[in-house]
Amino acid sequence: MTDAQMNGFDTLQVHAGTEPDPATGARQVPIYQTTSYVFKDADHAARLFNLEEVGYIYSRLTNPTVGALANRICALEGGAGAVCTSSGHAAQIMALYPLMEPGRNIVASTRLYGGTYTQFTQVFKRFGWSCTFVDFDDPAAVEAAIDDDTRALFCEAIANPGGVVTDLDAIAKVADKAGIPLVVDNTSASPYLCRPIEHGATLVVHSTTKYLTGNGTVTGGCIVDSGKFDWSASDKFPSLSQPEPAYHGITFHEALGPMAFTFHSIAIGLRDLGMTMNPQAAHYTLMGIETLSLRMAKHTENAQKVAEWLEAHDAVEKVTYAGLKSSPYYEIGKKICPRGTGGLFTVTLKGGYDTCVKLVNSLKLFSHVANLGDTRSLVIHSASTTHRQLTDEQREAAGAGNNVVRFSIGIEDPDDIIADLDQALKASA
Repeated sequence: MTDAQMNGFDTLQVHAGTEPDPATGARQVPIYQTTSYVFKDADHAARLFNLEEVGYIYSRLTNPTVGALANRICALEGGAGAVCTSSGHAAQIMALYPLMEPGRNIVASTRLYGGTYTQFTQVFKRFGWSCTFVDFDDPAAVEAAIDDDTRALFCEAIANPGGVVTDLDAIAKVADKAGIPLVVDNTSASPYLCRPIEHGATLVVHSTTKYLTGNGTVTGGCIVDSGKFDWSASDKFPSLSQPEPAYHGITFHEALGPMAFTFHSIAIGLRDLGMTMNPQAAHYTLMGIETLSLRMAKHTENAQKVAEWLEAHDAVEKVTYAGLKSSPYYEIGKKICPRGTGGLFTVTLKGGYDTCVKLVNSLKLFSHVANLGDTRSLVIHSASTTHRQLTDEQREAAGAGNNVVRFSIGIEDPDDIIADLDQALKASA
């Protein structure tokens, strides 16, 4: 049975992209811990290096275990092709690399993970790229920020840390009108809750470290290409629409069609940037994905119950969770994430910065870590950690103000989660 014939998400998360090992019959995907692969003969090697034949050359480019993971995530997202990377940050750079040149820019949402904000404002400068930040709640403002040098729009489906849901359909229309791709970070939602390609996204990126792996063991990233963008429609994307000198003048879009971006990311991106996922990490993530739907349903159910309890608490000023009917993103959340809006949200405390720090220090069941998407409940005070390098104004715009705490709700008993929050709120009052 092919991936295309497996329509059920629960079936795809277990079977997509894999089959019993042809050499041994092993049911689980083996960890191919190897750097290189023996060629059949000189002609076989030449065809591989000329991109005339698909196969394995060197594990910086392709590896069977990593390839199986890429194919599984691709199937879950409904894409044409996918490439795995060493981290979520690597996936972001890799996704933009074929689109950008010195002097070009992207337009990004103000509601981004703090590390992404730093990457876009500081690291981009070293490549000669720039970024304009806009409130993606206002599609007209996004459109107004696009200029002749803009090469992509970038946002998160469910924003980290604020849990804000982006109206992807509205932003995709802006991107289509401008003739540029929409890149969506789907880390906080996972493909179980949201499939951005169905809402017009061109590229989807993940930190597989989070919900896809789900157990806090390995880092990784992934880029999924919808295969729907016409890279040759204009002269904006020469890496994909013009002859590539490193491969005897091959034009990726002309030669590879819907797989152009994926093959470019392997043949050029991984070859030259080397942001390669290791097979051990791919193995752990493959195993994690097998239970993705079960975990995401429990994360969402628990988060809903905990968010409702917190919203009614005297010490709480606001809970930013799109699953709450009081949220301005409630209706958008139902449209973009029909199975629920995940396990991530923030809480604004009445006591301010010091109260937030006391709360974090008083929690016992929660783990204080710079991560999300674990089976365990996690907490962090973004203003003093992940968003510390930003100004107060930038933190407020990102939903990470000084009096805000981010929670990643795990799959424990929800009553135990609430009991821990109750005692910590009393201790920090």
